Amino acid sequence: MKNSKWGEALRFVLTGGVCFLVELAALILLRDKLGLDTLIAVPIAFLISVILNYILCVIWVFPGAKEQSRAAKLGFLVTSVMGLLLNEGLMLLFRVIFGEDQQLFTILGFAVTMYMVNKVLSTLIVMIWNYFTKRAILRGGWLNGGKRPTNKRRNES
Repeated sequence: MKNSKWGEALRFVLTGGVCFLVELAALILLRDKLGLDTLIAVPIAFLISVILNYILCVIWVFPGAKEQSRAAKLGFLVTSVMGLLLNEGLMLLFRVIFGEDQQLFTILGFAVTMYMVNKVLSTLIVMIWNYFTKRAILRGGWLNGGKRPTNKRRNES
């Protein structure tokens, strides 16, 4: 299953889950403990998550991605920035539509507020964006009709 698309997708989801938990923890720390506005805390938490995500993607999710060109790495960065902008825009939209300070319920003494639900919704949308764009950049999935580059082509480049 390691080299299959299903295995790759599973690794991507697991990596995304870990990165999401890191991002959410950073967001809660920045917003609730340090008092930053949500729209300031979100990009900082997102940046922490993107760095971890990149490391995990090139090492584990998309094997062989470490050998990608600078252009591919730049593409990963560009898609991440676009993901950040999408994330920030969705958080603003959800803030306007749903609010963000309402306490919805408490779990084991931890108050779950609307901004956390907004973050989950925005993360789901951005996750779909990230999978397809990063796969296309790091594996050439879209750029060459879904075929992985062969070693011969890589050596000729």
